[in-house]
Amino acid sequence: MFDLDPGTQMVILFFVLLALRVPVAFSLGLSSLYAMWLLGFGLDLVGDLLASGIAKFSLLAIPFFILAGALMGTVGIAERMIRFFRVLIGSLPGGMGVVGTVVCLFWGAVSGSGPASVAAIGPLIIKGMEEDGYPRAFAAALVCTGAALSIVIPPSIGLVIYGVIAETSIAQLFIAAIVPGLFMGLLMIATLPFAGKARHASALAGSGGGLAALAPSPYHGMPYGARVGRSFVDAFWGLLTPVVILGGIYAGIFTPTEAAIVATVYALFVGLFIYRTLTVTTLYAALVEASASSAVVMLVVTFASLFGWVVTVDDLVGKYSGALLAFSDNEWIILAVIMIVVLIAGMFMDAVTIMFITLPIFMPVVDKLDWDPVWFGVVLMVNLAIGLFTPPVGINLFVAANITKMSLERIAVGAVPFLVTSLIGLAIIAAFPQMSHVLLDFME
Repeated sequence: MFDLDPGTQMVILFFVLLALRVPVAFSLGLSSLYAMWLLGFGLDLVGDLLASGIAKFSLLAIPFFILAGALMGTVGIAERMIRFFRVLIGSLPGGMGVVGTVVCLFWGAVSGSGPASVAAIGPLIIKGMEEDGYPRAFAAALVCTGAALSIVIPPSIGLVIYGVIAETSIAQLFIAAIVPGLFMGLLMIATLPFAGKARHASALAGSGGGLAALAPSPYHGMPYGARVGRSFVDAFWGLLTPVVILGGIYAGIFTPTEAAIVATVYALFVGLFIYRTLTVTTLYAALVEASASSAVVMLVVTFASLFGWVVTVDDLVGKYSGALLAFSDNEWIILAVIMIVVLIAGMFMDAVTIMFITLPIFMPVVDKLDWDPVWFGVVLMVNLAIGLFTPPVGINLFVAANITKMSLERIAVGAVPFLVTSLIGLAIIAAFPQMSHVLLDFME
């Protein structure tokens, strides 16, 4: 081992620390400091590297999108949105399964964070699906899968980070991800029949676990058209959120980073003046939740930038990307290897860490093979989304286990059908780059 170069020793030490259950951020930092010591750099350089790694204007979008999502969950947008879609499409085959999928996709355009989406809308969707006869584990797995698409459906925190690292237009990434994200949602709906006979086993249903149910419907006894109209009016300001955020970006009114601030102000406006559900207490709770979530993400980003600096200085980029290019002359085989590496990494690490570690190695390969970085970013994001609900670490599974009081293993078994269809979707999106460019070409 000690004959290995410092960068490779750093990577090995990082995985050893992870295996010892050292938090990801500190595993990155400690392994980076060890490599810097081997390379002969003084620790006085660390402060400057950490500051320069995180002092990027685009990264401001992360805490503000997280805060906007927390506020929108607090002021009641989620409940109104679920009620509207339940009235609108709840009578279709699949019932609350279809509603849950649609709400997950819609909330992805509000939150931008998979775990935050599970926490915000999971209890309501799972409760509704249980009442509709779905097994609880299957319902939780659907939420985990749909919430994972929050890093694909714009505005996506993952796409923001990818754009920063790969120096690619974040606005173009947002546009390119819309159709693939919706396609993955359709595959989720196609997976609903695989709930099988258990869907009718009412014995599996039940409130349990302290799940919060939707408040009694205020539209009971109304004709269908009236119920849709009333529920739409109630949910209108929540449904308008993606239009405000994405419309402003695509129209060139503000940048993705500025859109995160606009989303936060919009959530405050709706909570204070429209729904009037935002109080000092709820605002404080949202700020605490957003601060904690942002701190975790930004701490990983900070130490990952130090890790990436060592990767560059020790020329691991050249060594590993060269080895990847030498693996095969077939670019599809190289792409398959990249996707497998990311999928395996997604079973153990979060998306932010994976991008900071792998992208410096992958992007030279992307350039060498003349791949479109926007298409590659979308494929990577779908790949990372699958990792959010893939055991053993899949963070969405942990959040769902916490809110349902079920074992992670039971939810993981329920997620298997979604995992299979998601892998099929990943292969299709990778094989047909046109899917990522249809809206970009249309807007040109």
